[in-house]
Amino acid sequence: MQTKQIICINWGTKYGAPFINRLYGMVARHVTPPFTFTCFTDTRDGVRPEVLCEDLPPIDYEIPKVKSGIWPKSRLWGPKLGSLSGPVLFLDLDLVVTGSLDAFFEVGKPSDTILARNQSTPLEKLGQTSVFRFEVGALQPLQEKFKQDPRGIAEEYRYEQRFVTRNAPGGVDFFPRTWVRHYRLNCRWPFPLNYALTPRLPRDARIVIFPGGIHPQHAIEGRYGNTYKTGSALEHIRGLTDPDRPDKGRPIRYLRHYMKPAPWVAEHWQA
Repeated sequence: MQTKQIICINWGTKYGAPFINRLYGMVARHVTPPFTFTCFTDTRDGVRPEVLCEDLPPIDYEIPKVKSGIWPKSRLWGPKLGSLSGPVLFLDLDLVVTGSLDAFFEVGKPSDTILARNQSTPLEKLGQTSVFRFEVGALQPLQEKFKQDPRGIAEEYRYEQRFVTRNAPGGVDFFPRTWVRHYRLNCRWPFPLNYALTPRLPRDARIVIFPGGIHPQHAIEGRYGNTYKTGSALEHIRGLTDPDRPDKGRPIRYLRHYMKPAPWVAEHWQA
């Protein structure tokens, strides 16, 4: 039986060992052995021993400092990826695994590049690199193209997933839409139901991703990002009179951004 290779990447101080350890725990509970879990990271402090830590893949260009896109992921596109070879499944550090990952290794051919579908752009055939599978070395042409003009490409495509979707050698395919769900779009209820109903876990979801400023801890607390407070629905509505509230001058937007705590996120998001 072929070993399932799962990878993640960590740099700087935003995530670190707590996120790496949680992701490993979720993966281990939802994948059939044999598997490996490798984190490419600039620090090993506090990382649980089951995680195979390797240095960040080297690059010979500067990552552009832009507002959109997670361009340090371009390190994964090189001809080598530490000691790994063959297909690998990449997972973002701030997602929540809620179901079996085995099928992510069974879709298509081992050499295919397969992405989750981007739920934010339903009219655009766009992938989401929070979850994607690729063969080590297959995306080297992407890295070669990117390093010729990192800032220009980042500004043209805005998001790294758009660059990957449009330029991956041989094109890309997509995992079934129901396997990877977007917390803000697929789990949180729209206004006014957000005041009455707990965010739901879609039945067939295997992974829930958290783009757009909401992280799993926010979902657990019932808080729409760092600028919002926790509290009951009534307390949130009363916040309309607070001159310092988020989205000042946009009351409907403020009301839409209430969400109840999601106990199922706390249940899954554990090391």
